[in-house]
Amino acid sequence: MAIGVDPLWPDDFFVLGFVPYHVRSLRPGCEPVKLAGMNQSIDPGASRAISEAVQSLEEQAVSSLGSLVRHRSVLGQEQPCLEEATRIYREIGLEPYPVPVEASLLADHPGFSPPLIPYEARDNIVAVHRPRQAKGRSLLLQGHVDVVPEGAADLWTTPPYEPSIRNGRMYGRGAGDMKAGIICFLVAFAALRRAGLQPAAEVQFAAVIEEECTGNGALAVMRALPKPDACLIPEPGDGHSALYIAEVGVVWAWVTITGRPVHVREMHKGVNAIEAAYIVIERFKAYETEMNKPERRHPAFAAIDHPINVNLGTIQGGEWNSSVPTRARLGMRVGVMPGHSCHDVRAEIEHLIQETAQDRRLEGVRVEVEFRGFMADGAIFAPEQEISLTVSALHRQVAGEDLRPYAATGLTDARLYKLYQNTEATCYGPSAENIHGIDENVDLASMQTVSCVLALTMAAWCGLEAVAA
Repeated sequence: MAIGVDPLWPDDFFVLGFVPYHVRSLRPGCEPVKLAGMNQSIDPGASRAISEAVQSLEEQAVSSLGSLVRHRSVLGQEQPCLEEATRIYREIGLEPYPVPVEASLLADHPGFSPPLIPYEARDNIVAVHRPRQAKGRSLLLQGHVDVVPEGAADLWTTPPYEPSIRNGRMYGRGAGDMKAGIICFLVAFAALRRAGLQPAAEVQFAAVIEEECTGNGALAVMRALPKPDACLIPEPGDGHSALYIAEVGVVWAWVTITGRPVHVREMHKGVNAIEAAYIVIERFKAYETEMNKPERRHPAFAAIDHPINVNLGTIQGGEWNSSVPTRARLGMRVGVMPGHSCHDVRAEIEHLIQETAQDRRLEGVRVEVEFRGFMADGAIFAPEQEISLTVSALHRQVAGEDLRPYAATGLTDARLYKLYQNTEATCYGPSAENIHGIDENVDLASMQTVSCVLALTMAAWCGLEAVAA
């Protein structure tokens, strides 16, 4: 289909009862905006045309977000959602192709994390726009389709995979983190095309897996594609649009406690593995307190009271209510301060386990630890880097307000490009609430703003050329 003439998506595509929610704060094309590192301003006429094209795609954007949210793309079940993303890529004139994650080829990379499950039939989806004549700088726009489990579905106001729109927000697991971001950058590219324009530099688009547990999907994409001049990931802000300036790293540790089972009538003769787990948790929480002392914080987190979190994410144990349990297994998420190596944190955890095993309360108990999932360092995304200055200036133009800096106590795939490619990288995305929680949602007006900013960022960063007739 001809983008800019025909609708971006089929007329019969289901639109979730959407009521248009126009972005009255947009102020496109008011004046040329001079951007850091660029030799030219964005033409006011082009800026206006791009912004109007973004607004014209509003209903299709919301509909397409709903189509992604309907897929329960938890770990190992991402493929149907990736197929939907592939369809949308094609609708806007991109030619998607798979990029597999081959663990054997990535295992020696310092950004690799030990995987939880195999990678067969779980390929990332990539597309590359190439201009007729490259004049500007290249850009990677990336997002992840994987979501965390929905938790207790009965606590949701509406079912987590039946997207619902209430008061200008879409509710559903993954709506904010971060399927909305993927739609934002695809709409941004489609808006350029609808305005008769396209980037005058290579733009890489990637929908990846395993951002929520390893980052190996993004690592595979990074190894497969040419190094871009910048990487921009539309991860959500925390209740507002934000520009990421830092993020912590993460280590996943799995602790197994083995006690001695007996009948409950002889409980005093056995060793209760579940009760022993409390002692292990106690030691991890003491470690958490130590890691949050002010002198251990990177300056980017100086104003954050508790940047390093040790989360008891899963617990399994026991066999029978009337038996002293044999084993308990704890899944732990341990934060890593930037500048403090994740491998050092692994060593600290191993030492902590060794010390805990010597606790006299654990006599007769075996405590073991293994590491699968995140083994990731934190990263700093300098706000003065050119991609951050560009996004900040354009957000100010579009939204009429300054973009807030955000030091994240979670992590994103952007770290890989900064740490291991020395590529300018950051995250900037729509406003979301309750991500990883109950009634996760994203603000639809902020999606429009972010889509417009991303389209203008492509224009400023990459330059523009006319779409070929």
